[in-house]
Amino acid sequence: MIRTLLFAALLALQGAAPAPAPPPPVTTAQILNRYPHDTTAFTEGLLIDHGVLYESTGREGQSDIRRVDLPSGRVLARVKLPPNLFGEGIVAWKQHLFSVTWHGGQGYRWSLPDLKRTGGFRYSGEGWAMTDDGHDLILSDGTPVLRFLDPVTQKVIRRVTVTINGRLLDQINELEYVDGELLANIWMTHYIARIDPVSGKVLGFIDLSPLLAQVQMTDPDSVANGIAYDRAARKLYVTGKNWPTLFEIARPKAP
Repeated sequence: MIRTLLFAALLALQGAAPAPAPPPPVTTAQILNRYPHDTTAFTEGLLIDHGVLYESTGREGQSDIRRVDLPSGRVLARVKLPPNLFGEGIVAWKQHLFSVTWHGGQGYRWSLPDLKRTGGFRYSGEGWAMTDDGHDLILSDGTPVLRFLDPVTQKVIRRVTVTINGRLLDQINELEYVDGELLANIWMTHYIARIDPVSGKVLGFIDLSPLLAQVQMTDPDSVANGIAYDRAARKLYVTGKNWPTLFEIARPKAP
């Protein structure tokens, strides 16, 4: 569905097809800086907490959570997940990091910055990605529905359905909360959706084509995935699964 919706939106932008409502604007990512990234990291979650970069990787038997030196890409510390689990998104909350796994509804809590396991939690369905808006944790599961969780109990407080021009948008993957918007990688595409966290409406898209042109990945699974925002420095970083590069890109302007 995402490919159809985006194709229709782009055609409408070019005047090639009529649309009942103006499509969300598409802006091309502007690269500001480049940093090394571990090509063995099948990136599922990315975040910056107090200036420190953390990354979660996936695939059974390979999943881990790591603390990374951003300038060099060197892994400073890591903790492995049980070999039967596929690691997914992460979010930092106060002195803890929460992580989810793809199947089985198993979440974990880790201490920061040393990544020692301090507990766990359960959720229904799949876990794809996490972020926070300063009040709640936000969980994606590949569907159009985002769940807002209580940071203390990890229980669902509310749900928001993501739509583009009134149609459901699924395959929502890695999340990051940036300046009042939710940024979300759309799985198997090179687009980041900009989502209103209150209404769920898509405000626009960021096209990561210039980044893909530079990394030149040939594995179809090595898609763009991983968004981290340094809220203090106001810097935005993105990467992908097994990419050799972590990019700093310009923050999106209000649509």
